[in-house]
Amino acid sequence: QVQLEESGGGLVQAGGSLRLSCAASGRTFTIYAMGWFRQAPGKEREFVAAITWSGGSTYYADSVKGRFTISRDYAKKTVYLQMNSLKPEDTAVYYCAADVNPVGGVAHGTIRLYDYWGQGTQVTVSS
Repeated sequence: QVQLEESGGGLVQAGGSLRLSCAASGRTFTIYAMGWFRQAPGKEREFVAAITWSGGSTYYADSVKGRFTISRDYAKKTVYLQMNSLKPEDTAVYYCAADVNPVGGVAHGTIRLYDYWGQGTQVTVSS
């Protein structure tokens, strides 16, 4: 089992920045990749960014490319999502997730392949 806990959400004005953190515990040695997803009210959960636990591969949704950066601190077992130039449409609950099954050595955004999920943290961007 892997446990995940997100932090860092909050209220920010459009154009501002936030950094989300996701701390992993438990059987972290089984983690292959970590991802960030988000869910806005009335919408389906969608992929945001992913990184392999080795750090060698990252992958982003087109909607956040160039604005968001995913990174990880292997020693701290923590994954970060630096969000810059935030827009009102980025408002959502943000979830981190862990995938324990290797997928060709690359990060991916296939939601059904992620095995463990955190509780989520709210990000609200005001216009």
